[in-house]
Amino acid sequence: MFRSICCLFLLCLPVTASAAERPNFVVILCDDLGYGDLGCFGHPHIKTPNLDRLAKQGVRLTDCYAAAPVCSSSRAGLLCGRTPNRAGIYDWIPAGHPVHLRASEVTVAALLKHGGYDTAHVGKWHCNGKFNSPEQPQPGDHGFAHWFSTQNNAAPRHQNPNNFVRNGEKVGPLNGFSCQLVADEGIRWMTSLRDREKPFFLFVCFHEPHEPVESPAELVEKYLGVSENRDEAQYFANVENIDRAVGRIVQSLDEQKLLDKTLIYFSSDNGPETLMRYPNANRSWGSPGHFRGMKLHIYEGGIRVPGIISWPGTVAAGQESHVPVCGLDILPTFCELAGVTPPTDRALDGTSFAPLLHGDPIERKTPLFWHYYRALTSPKVALREGDWKIVAHWDGPNMIEGADSVGRNVNARSVEVVKTAKLVRFEMYNLRDDPEEANNLAETNDPATRARFEHLKAVTVRQYTIVQENSPRWPDAE
Repeated sequence: MFRSICCLFLLCLPVTASAAERPNFVVILCDDLGYGDLGCFGHPHIKTPNLDRLAKQGVRLTDCYAAAPVCSSSRAGLLCGRTPNRAGIYDWIPAGHPVHLRASEVTVAALLKHGGYDTAHVGKWHCNGKFNSPEQPQPGDHGFAHWFSTQNNAAPRHQNPNNFVRNGEKVGPLNGFSCQLVADEGIRWMTSLRDREKPFFLFVCFHEPHEPVESPAELVEKYLGVSENRDEAQYFANVENIDRAVGRIVQSLDEQKLLDKTLIYFSSDNGPETLMRYPNANRSWGSPGHFRGMKLHIYEGGIRVPGIISWPGTVAAGQESHVPVCGLDILPTFCELAGVTPPTDRALDGTSFAPLLHGDPIERKTPLFWHYYRALTSPKVALREGDWKIVAHWDGPNMIEGADSVGRNVNARSVEVVKTAKLVRFEMYNLRDDPEEANNLAETNDPATRARFEHLKAVTVRQYTIVQENSPRWPDAE
């Protein structure tokens, strides 16, 4: 049933480019990787030679953003090109929960598949609560012809997990670390399983460096001399293990002579986890760089993430771009490059960054916008337009982790608050001059800055109201 609904919509979407002109796409998404966790983004100790090389071969995105400061929402936004609240993915989705990415949402995978691409998802899915169940759409129902996935984390541990599902069939116990197992499957699909007559889209979703962090012993030992303790060494080693997995994927593309035909986009689903925020977060030593906040924050540390684009032969090497790019932009960008028409019956919040690949500016009609109702910060909403960012407080309750039942993930009561809360107080920052968001300009007396504030305030309220009205309810979520 889920597939038929999607296909009925997609039949009306034309393909406008020949197969020979269309690139392959590989998206590599980490889980809780901080802006400052890679060598090429300034980490003083973690060694990431493969990602550093990837950045040198293409574009290092200094102003790259996740679609949300939390995992499920960020993934839904990337897949659909829409602010995740429009899809009702307000928060991370617990196992068994009724919230899911609905069949009516159209993903980039479904669009590309209908447009003649072969598609695969490997790794963390986290876009439904009832994973591998006919009660909710699964990766295969959202356009992935092949999937090797988990609902949330690799379990019971990231070493030797036993909860992967391949195309609806449980895989059973596996030997190895999750990121390497995910890379194994992606490489196997590219080399042995995909339709070689078609271009392809491979979505690689590592579980690392999300807790529970586990890393190869030899890598942990390598970092003991530069770490405060073994837990920090475990984290540093975890990121290097990700780098090794990325290196293997890139090497496979090179061996298949596909690098020049493949756009690689590397990023993270949100900022780094806060150390000891919960009992098992003792190895969460990720870095937001010099930005304010962490995962679950509306400030930059929660949403600004490392970003790399590589497409040798098409994208000039050695670039550094300060143009804001977001996970929301994946769908419109890939559609443009693949010659596939994006959905026209719904609002898309992303913008194609295809012009950026040739050094041209991006014309972003919809400002970047975030709303996370359980943000650990007092502000719950943020909007960026050019160099300017505004964050907004609301009159709803502070529904953080561990609060009363209204705040315990998505339920009918919490959604009612999301649907009715008003914005009441604002902060404004110039991110080019003040990337740390230390100098709130909302109360400035400078006429030009004051005019900028009033403009951004009005834009934020308008966008918030539109998204709030479009956001669905989950009456069965209790």
